[in-house]
Amino acid sequence: MQKITKEVYLKWYEDMYFWRKFEDKLAAVYIQQKVRGFLHLYNGQEAILAGALHAMDLTKDKMITAYRNHVQPIGMGVDPKRVMAELYGKATGTSQGLGGSMHIFSKEHRFYGGHGIVGGQIPLGAGIAFGDKYHDRDAVTLCCFGDGAARQGSLHETFNMAMLWKLPVVFVCENNGYAMGTSVERTANHTDIWKLGLGYEMPCGPVDGMNPIKVAEAFDEAIQRARRGDGPTFLELKTYRYRGHSMSDAQHYRTKDEVAEYKKIDPITQVKEIILEKKYATEAEIKVIDKRVRALVDECEKFAEDSPYPEKNVMYDAVYDQEDYPFIQHKL
Repeated sequence: MQKITKEVYLKWYEDMYFWRKFEDKLAAVYIQQKVRGFLHLYNGQEAILAGALHAMDLTKDKMITAYRNHVQPIGMGVDPKRVMAELYGKATGTSQGLGGSMHIFSKEHRFYGGHGIVGGQIPLGAGIAFGDKYHDRDAVTLCCFGDGAARQGSLHETFNMAMLWKLPVVFVCENNGYAMGTSVERTANHTDIWKLGLGYEMPCGPVDGMNPIKVAEAFDEAIQRARRGDGPTFLELKTYRYRGHSMSDAQHYRTKDEVAEYKKIDPITQVKEIILEKKYATEAEIKVIDKRVRALVDECEKFAEDSPYPEKNVMYDAVYDQEDYPFIQHKL
C-alpha cells in the first residue's frame, strides 16, 4: 500500500468533503422533486470509500455495491456531473437517465452498480471475480453490501463457492447499524457480522469504518491476499449513516442524541484534525478547498439542470420482442 502522506490526507479530505456536499445537494433537490424515486445517501460512511480507493489499483480492480451508490463511481473516476445527471433522469447521465439513483454503472471505470435488490450484488461480485480468475486478469473485486443484506441466504452460497474456488474478491459489510430501520441486535442472535466468515474458514474481522487509515490498512491486506491467489476476505466495516435509510425514512428507531454522538467521530472531521495537527494545511487553505468543492457541486447541479431529458424511444432500445421465442405458445 502507498504510504499515507500529506498529499493523501489532503486528497481524502477534499474527496470526502465533496462526496458529502454532493449528496447534501441531492437531498436538497430531492425535496424540490427534481430527483425522483428512492434516494439513499452515504453521509457518515465516506471513510470506507476513501480507505478502499487508497488500497485498490484503479487501473484493474473492480467494485460492486448496493443502492447507496452515488459517490463510489465518482471515486472510481466517473464524472460527477454525469452521476448527478443520472439522478435527474437526464440523457447525459451514466445510463442516459434510465437507471436513476440506485443503478449508477460504469464499465469504463469498472464500477458494476448500483443494485436495488437487497444482497443481489453479492453473488454477482463473486461472479466478476471468477471471470477475472478464469481470464488471469490479476484484478480484485470489492463486493460491498449492508448489514441487512448479510441476512440473505445467497451470501452463504457465495461465501462457500468463493472459498472453494479461491476467488479474488473482498466481501465488505458496511454495517451502519440499522439496515433499513431495524437494529442488528434485533435481526440475529449475534452482533458480530464478521464472524459469518468463520464457518467457511474465510479470513475475516471487524474494522473501524469511521477511520480511513484503519480502512486502508485492512483493505490493503485483503486485496494483497486476493491478488496472491489466496482467496477471499470478509471485512465488517463498522460505520454509521447520519441520514435515514432513504429520504423517506422518519428515523423513529434512533434518537437525535445518538446521531450527535456519532458525528463527534465524523471521518471528515477526523482527517481535518490530523491535517491541522500535522500542519499539512492551514484553516485558510482548507477554506480554499471547501470553496473549490462547493463550486464543483454547483457545476454538477447546473449540468444536470441544463441537460435534456432522453427521447422516449431510448426507453425501448434495450427491450426487444422475439416473436419465435421458445416455450411460449400463443393460444388462438
